[in-house]
Amino acid sequence: MVNQKISSLLFFLFIFTAINLTAQTLDIDADVRARFEYRHGYNNLFPDNAEPAAFVNQRTRLNIGYKAEKLQLFIAVQDVSTWGDTRQILAVDGNDSFSLFQAWAQLHLNENWSTKLGRQVISYDDERIFGGLDWAMQGRFHDAAILKYKKDSFMVDIGGAFSQEQPRNEGNTFNIQGFFTYKSMQYAYLKKTWEKSSASFLFLNTGFQDFTGDANDVANGVSYRQTAGTYFKLPIQNVNIAGSAYYQFGKANATTDLAAYQASLEGTYKTDKILYGLGLELLSGTDQDGDSKNKSFFPLYGTNHKFNGFMDYFYAGNHANNVGLNDVYAKAVLTTGEKSNLLIKGHYFVANADLTGDADKYLGTEIDLVYTQTLMPFVKLNVGYSHMFASESMSLVKGGRPNDNTNNWGWVRLIINPNLLKTDLSKLVN
Repeated sequence: MVNQKISSLLFFLFIFTAINLTAQTLDIDADVRARFEYRHGYNNLFPDNAEPAAFVNQRTRLNIGYKAEKLQLFIAVQDVSTWGDTRQILAVDGNDSFSLFQAWAQLHLNENWSTKLGRQVISYDDERIFGGLDWAMQGRFHDAAILKYKKDSFMVDIGGAFSQEQPRNEGNTFNIQGFFTYKSMQYAYLKKTWEKSSASFLFLNTGFQDFTGDANDVANGVSYRQTAGTYFKLPIQNVNIAGSAYYQFGKANATTDLAAYQASLEGTYKTDKILYGLGLELLSGTDQDGDSKNKSFFPLYGTNHKFNGFMDYFYAGNHANNVGLNDVYAKAVLTTGEKSNLLIKGHYFVANADLTGDADKYLGTEIDLVYTQTLMPFVKLNVGYSHMFASESMSLVKGGRPNDNTNNWGWVRLIINPNLLKTDLSKLVN
């Protein structure tokens, strides 16, 4: 299967370069990154009588971009694997880790209008609601169509998607289940930019296939949830302010109404050597002892690793339909050399909704450290360490695991992303 995919890609490249000699530009980039991780309480409290985990993940991605006057094409293929997951002399990759990450075409209809179709990353603003999730080796994509308008400092994107596992003659049941996996999606995004400020508005409608039955395998209609809100950036003298506010409503599932909110505010101040930041994010939650509505906000398709601590205790594939979160944080980015810096960040976590039995809402404190060094123009080294100081109440939102074990996480990442080719193909025939 992998060899067949590679052969198809090489055939595409041959046709691509043979037919389009009058194209304006062709870009080919590589993205090779390997990350070693030591996990002792990452993503969840570390249980008793367990051994820590250690492994190396690698992503090898090839990006191919073509640009002409009224057409852009982009193809990205990748292999995502864990070192040692395939026997050394196996003829094919036993885990089928080769995949198509992006494959889209953008047609420029005129000076202001274009349309973008295919498998693509959708990313806006601070990536809280829509993001590329580049921290995860596989990234995040959408099979979608977007109508785009841009004039001067104003833009509008109107997009949508409809998901099915395969072509069929009867029925539209979407059997791929998962909290993030929508059957249909529509959105509108508007943004206005001024000299040093910007403001945007997003409306997102997502439909999720409902199931019932003892095995949860009988289709039972579609539940739609809506997310609407704004993100803004503006300077106030020497302080840069950024903030957001979103509201989710509609249906959490076939039988439960949804009413949830998110709000954030961050201020940063930069000197010659240090950037200081102070922020707050509120994400509403549902009381553990129950409520008439689901009040748990969930940032559906964002790069959630950026927020609420790098140890991913909240909203990174978890904490859905839970008690929400109030996150107060402070950070400093220190310039440690001509091509290096050190990030120091601390989070103070509190449950947004009530815990069972009137337990203390304080969940814990996390400290994150990330050192970044540029080794050469296309090579970057990151070294990170995080420590979670969990309270007893953290056990109530993490499946009852003990809170008194050490919870820490360390990692080292090397990113190599050279440009392999950039050429004006029209010169080849002149």
